[in-house]
Amino acid sequence: MKFKSVGIISLGAYVPENIMTNFDFEKIIDTTDEWIRTRTGIEERRFCSPEQATSDLCIEAAKKALANANLTPEDIDMVIVATCTPDYQLPSTACIVQKKLGAVNAAAYDLNAACSGWIYGLTMATGLIKADMYKKVLVIGAEALSRSLDMQDRNTCILFGDGATAAILSEVEDGYGILSTHLGADGDLNGSLIVPAGGSRTPTSEETIEERGQYIKMKGQEVFKFAVNALPNAASCAIEKAGLKATDIDIFIPHQANSRIIETAAKRLEVPIDKFYMNMKNYGNTSAASIGLALNEAHEKGLIKKGDLVAMVGFGAGLTYAATVIKWSY
Repeated sequence: MKFKSVGIISLGAYVPENIMTNFDFEKIIDTTDEWIRTRTGIEERRFCSPEQATSDLCIEAAKKALANANLTPEDIDMVIVATCTPDYQLPSTACIVQKKLGAVNAAAYDLNAACSGWIYGLTMATGLIKADMYKKVLVIGAEALSRSLDMQDRNTCILFGDGATAAILSEVEDGYGILSTHLGADGDLNGSLIVPAGGSRTPTSEETIEERGQYIKMKGQEVFKFAVNALPNAASCAIEKAGLKATDIDIFIPHQANSRIIETAAKRLEVPIDKFYMNMKNYGNTSAASIGLALNEAHEKGLIKKGDLVAMVGFGAGLTYAATVIKWSY
């Protein structure tokens, strides 16, 4: 049985207007612009305004993707929102997006694989379209991470930002689109990157608020050690599944968490660092939005054209990892 080719037919992205620079952090915590830049590659990030939630970021990105594809919300028959910062515990952010967008013909659900969520979402959409269950799937990676940051913890608050990216997936020309995907997880490290309170394990209470358990906690060295192995390994697996070599890839779009992690991955893959697109200096780590923001920016700059081989790879809380190879279709 020959499956149809499925790929991204349109992209859209949005970041809030409010810019939080390293110099702004110097005023509130014990850190410096130089310290942040040399260790992470980050110079600034975007934070939501008080009235914005994750669904609002999703809507802006989705509208751009629809306009770029000359489609209406009614053309979408599935909405997948990859996020670890939903508007509410329930309902899903995807259902809120479906309502606000007017995608009346679409089913909707959320997916949480943290920073790997974008690729997980693309993979779910691809399978649904290949199986002839849906025709046009809107995949959004979006985060309002600024709402989960402890501004007293300099090891985490400097790293993250807010943003959203939307992709519309559909059947594409034979031989183009998503060629392979490799997903995985290491649940043994689930405590390495965690928001300890607010779930069913530890509901919010006066005690958890006093302990600042509603904020992101990270064991930085554990995550770094995991990432420098997971990033090149996942990319290698996806590239091999596509019947390619790392040197065949025209551009790598990695998760934008830390420039040192990406540089290490490039060395292990034996690929020049200039093949890796990086924009974390402007946005920080936007988790599920991260890879999509970089992909959209690279495409808008003309760095990706029809027929190019694009490898996207990420890692995130869970800990999760994911990679996919695409032959660009437009």
